[in-house]
Amino acid sequence: MNQMQDPCDILIIGAGPAGLTAACYLARYRRRVIVVHDGRSRTLRIPLTHNAPGFPGGVGGQELISRMEEQALLYGAHIRRDHIETLKADGDGFRATGETIYRARAVILATGIELNEVELPREAHEHAINCGCLRYCPVCDGFEASDKAVGVLGSDVHGAREALFLREYTADVTLMPRTASDLTPAQRAELAAAGVKVVESAVAQLSPSEEGLAVRLTDGTRLRFDVLYPAFGCVPRSELVRQLGLELTEDGCIQTDAHQALALPGLYAAGDVVDGLDQISVAVGHGAIAATRAHNYLRELDGRVLRSA
Repeated sequence: MNQMQDPCDILIIGAGPAGLTAACYLARYRRRVIVVHDGRSRTLRIPLTHNAPGFPGGVGGQELISRMEEQALLYGAHIRRDHIETLKADGDGFRATGETIYRARAVILATGIELNEVELPREAHEHAINCGCLRYCPVCDGFEASDKAVGVLGSDVHGAREALFLREYTADVTLMPRTASDLTPAQRAELAAAGVKVVESAVAQLSPSEEGLAVRLTDGTRLRFDVLYPAFGCVPRSELVRQLGLELTEDGCIQTDAHQALALPGLYAAGDVVDGLDQISVAVGHGAIAATRAHNYLRELDGRVLRSA
């Protein structure tokens, strides 16, 4: 039988930059706020990010999350490790169920995304990320690939656009198909005009090391890159919204209004799970907006705002 948690004002599901920013704001609004997370924030896997505001020398993902947790706890937020499996509207609020049952008057979803990753043994995969030869976000760290040999894996429109984006940083960009190329002759010509090399054979093997990432193609060709970017996309962790019967984007992201609100009163979303640019600074902004709107929503319900004449 699930243990019942005391009711709170606002439940935040997810403890990445969006969820922890919202927690800090809400705690400072003197709200009873609980953050529930399953330890899978994508930020925790970042070895060093250089575009998080306020860290000119860069900051590791684990350090950033640790600092944000400390700040939220300082003002009275509660953080719990749990995996929320179901979320339901319940009376004048919500009921979320994991190992514990949580009841809240409002909910902020900050559940993030899951990356579609290259096929490597887990230890080798994480080592490749930590040593910098495997990257998943050129917006985050394309600058660090300046003048390096860069490979992009995924010969479709998404991969081609990523290759062209990275071409702004280096003259050595190669686009490779995951299995087969979906590019049209016009797209190939555009890539060639931009100086992006396109190979036809699929990738047979990836071998990361401290010196870079070696690639063997199915035709026997061997290539080496300083950095490889898989362009496989991601899967938004939006299943709780789907349970509530609310619409998602074609890619499965959550759609919100300008105040991070969904169609169901008292429900908000922030961070990478929301349709838009998946960046730490964006998630922080979402978290601040969602927290403030949720706080004011409860104030309105409690009659603590000035009514217009």
